[in-house]
Amino acid sequence: MIWGKVVSFTDRGAAVGQRIAVLLPDDKIECYARGVDVSLKGTKLSRMVQQAMVDCSLLIFVGATGIAVRSIAPYLQGKAYDPAVLVVDENARFVISLVSGHLGGANALAERLADGLGAQAVVTTATDGRGIFAVDTWAREHGCAVLDPKNIQYVSAALLRGDTVGCKTAFAVRGSVPRYIALNRDRCESGFTVDFSGEEHPFAHTLHLVPRIVHVGIGCRRGTPADAIEAAVQQALDKAKVHPAALCAVASIDLKKNEAGLLEFCKAHNLSLATYPAEVLQKVDGSFTASAFVQQTVGVDNVCERAAVQSAGGGALLCAKTAQNGVTVALAAENWGIEF
Repeated sequence: MIWGKVVSFTDRGAAVGQRIAVLLPDDKIECYARGVDVSLKGTKLSRMVQQAMVDCSLLIFVGATGIAVRSIAPYLQGKAYDPAVLVVDENARFVISLVSGHLGGANALAERLADGLGAQAVVTTATDGRGIFAVDTWAREHGCAVLDPKNIQYVSAALLRGDTVGCKTAFAVRGSVPRYIALNRDRCESGFTVDFSGEEHPFAHTLHLVPRIVHVGIGCRRGTPADAIEAAVQQALDKAKVHPAALCAVASIDLKKNEAGLLEFCKAHNLSLATYPAEVLQKVDGSFTASAFVQQTVGVDNVCERAAVQSAGGGALLCAKTAQNGVTVALAAENWGIEF
């Protein structure tokens, strides 16, 4: 879901803003019609934009590009952090992708809104203009975290020059490999890896992409603090050589759905918590580390491993049960492959 704000300055712009909101029915879009809503007369545009650049994943200005540029300029942090910023003229003739075209999805959204408004999308990124593979767009569309966004420029520049770019991965690759991309070839100046660790540096300029497909199963004693859970999870990640950015969800038994420390850990890492009844966990297929004590206590012989595999849709265990200070942790990955 997109969390976004649409800012307009005139009556006509406000009407366009409402049309934009209608085109994004599955997202949370707030319209701020500064030329219409009297409650906004005393608010500062700079303060509104500053807040939006932090809290939102999308900011749309309906008005002049100059207003948008001057408004966001003090708050730009970099392509890995900035939300998608678009500009739509008040006549809805053009939809301009201004900031975060690839990682933030502004380019794709500009095309989508232009289609809905009957407008012309304006996309100026070089890879899109030439129809060349954009590694950061691919990463976003396929749920991969980008660990070192500064290296995107080296990969993109090489592709624009027509140089060969390496891609090193152990994942299965499906579909036609894009032009100038060489799989598992080390002799390239620039390239990218797709793995869980983000530790390999096979190229002089290596871009690390980490798929967010790892589910962490957790069991803990009642009253276990969040910092103890944090330490136990980190131990499992270190053991399996999995970067924290690979985590996408937390799972446990339903007895822990209101466990304060567990909820605090999930909130701190923006991870969802899925919990399952003992009878569901007991039916999960696989070979797990059984415990008679756990069976007697909660009604299933293992919580962390079974919960991780269940949450991952039956995916494979990356790290079997580890224990630290009353917390048990296991990691499982969804069945996933690279698709170009």
